[in-house]
Amino acid sequence: MTQWTDDQLDKVGRAEELQIASVRRDGTLRKPVTVWVVRHGDDLYVRSVGGRSGGWFRGVQEMHEGRIRAGGVEQEVTFVGAGHDLEDEIDAAYRQKYRRYAGRILDSVLTPEARSTTIKVVPRSTGS
Repeated sequence: MTQWTDDQLDKVGRAEELQIASVRRDGTLRKPVTVWVVRHGDDLYVRSVGGRSGGWFRGVQEMHEGRIRAGGVEQEVTFVGAGHDLEDEIDAAYRQKYRRYAGRILDSVLTPEARSTTIKVVPRSTGS
């Protein structure tokens, strides 16, 4: 499995927002959606504020592949469900990174619905 480089992790982890576009069944990309992204160790995570009914989240669940762009990094990725054992640590990462936002805004990624959509974003080799 491909891993993030330190440079990619730093750039995407520091980026305020991430553009995420999932792959449709026909292989084309959906329209990119802007989401918050956090880094935890050597991994990157995103959540759907709309929970499991969020449009982009449903798209990601269909093919589990897509493209992200943030902090000058553009990368083909695979979307992997994150273990529930990391939810508190991911919450802490969101609180730390986005603490300057009003409670209601920050809290939108900390609800049980949003937590249930925690996805690990893994770089994917596009092959040659």
